[in-house]
Amino acid sequence: MVKKFFGTDGIRGTVNSEILNSEIALKLGLAAGKVFTRGNHKHRVVIGKDTRVSGYMLESALESGFTSSGMDVFLCGPIPTPAVAFLTKALRADLGVMITASHNTFEDNGFKLFGPDGYKLSDNKQSEIEDLMNSIKIKDLPKAGNIGIAKRVDDAISRYLEFSKATFPNMMRLDHLKIVIDCANGAAYKVAPKIFWELGADIIVIGDQPNGRNINLNCGTTNTETIREKVVNEKADLGISFDGDADRLVIIDENGHEVNGDHLLAMIAKNLKDKNMLQSNSIVGTIMSNKGLEEYLSEIGINLIRSKVGDRHVVEEMRKQGVTLGGEPSGHIIINNFCTTGDAIIASLQVLASICEEKKSISELTNLFPLYHQAHNSIQCNSSDSLDDPLINKLIEEKKDKLGKKGRIIIRKSGTEPIVRVMIESEDSDLNSDILGEISFRIKEHFSKYN
Repeated sequence: MVKKFFGTDGIRGTVNSEILNSEIALKLGLAAGKVFTRGNHKHRVVIGKDTRVSGYMLESALESGFTSSGMDVFLCGPIPTPAVAFLTKALRADLGVMITASHNTFEDNGFKLFGPDGYKLSDNKQSEIEDLMNSIKIKDLPKAGNIGIAKRVDDAISRYLEFSKATFPNMMRLDHLKIVIDCANGAAYKVAPKIFWELGADIIVIGDQPNGRNINLNCGTTNTETIREKVVNEKADLGISFDGDADRLVIIDENGHEVNGDHLLAMIAKNLKDKNMLQSNSIVGTIMSNKGLEEYLSEIGINLIRSKVGDRHVVEEMRKQGVTLGGEPSGHIIINNFCTTGDAIIASLQVLASICEEKKSISELTNLFPLYHQAHNSIQCNSSDSLDDPLINKLIEEKKDKLGKKGRIIIRKSGTEPIVRVMIESEDSDLNSDILGEISFRIKEHFSKYN
């Protein structure tokens, strides 16, 4: 079945559109509540949100749906996505929901769902919920005496704060480090500064004044110009930038340069391997992980396993393969010794621990291997558009031959937007650009025939 609402990472769309509105939130609460009502115990759902103005509207609708379905609702307010995953387990809840559109601007919002084990829901479970969203009837709801209640979790932030700090080496402090923190005017604006300050760091905080409409606006992981300038001007040791829901990070080195996500993943993998903490001497990346990362890891005895794009798919592969570490070039880092989903704060604490242990700068620690050149393009399409075209497939095979064994061509439809993403990778940037142009032109030509 083609899903209308659920994409790569839950549900996401423009607020008050057909995909994302109060009615959808109500139906989601009703349907997910019914799917996760199992057994005779009192059922619970944890709800968190980022700082978007639409969070109030969607939270109220979700709360109504879940209480109508017989679930008690624990409202946590603005809090990172990984905190919802943690609290779902800690509170023995049946389900967790984060209201967020991640790195998108305030006009968008969405829902990320977690099961009782703290992991994101499988495709099958999402499909089950979506089917029910379209068919649930009033007669399916519990009687008046069995509806749920809602309450605020006043200590949600402090619970997650202590959990996060416990992942940092005992007795280690950050007194000698000066850190710029960009909270993206998002979900981490309260908790992140407290964590790093309590561990002793000298912190400079930006992006910590949310007003409901400035989340990710000229800040956060997709807009790093301000934090890069701040790191240089303040002579800081590094910068840490979070996205809107703090499940993804970008590290800025002491020179004001972004650290590539694959370099960051390699640094953490090497550190874990040196401590004999890297299970199976393997990590999980994605099809978008750089070939340079794969070659470097092979040299130091670590196997790279590739999954589909999306941290949910990375985690699924990690669990399947029984490995400790996984991540994406975009900055999703998952360390399953500590967490069940991408957690930017916990990942940044592991980076800081490496700096303290090695007594080296972040640029020294991450200068591990050269990256292969990559060329990218995004092409607008309709959700129903297919790429199954003989001429496109023939062109791709021809270009793969031209790139050789060390080159790669990745073409995929986005799970969150109506676009096709094209990536060409090789050691020759000019060749990448030429091939990207030819393939992009052919795909656009193909779509134009049907639209």
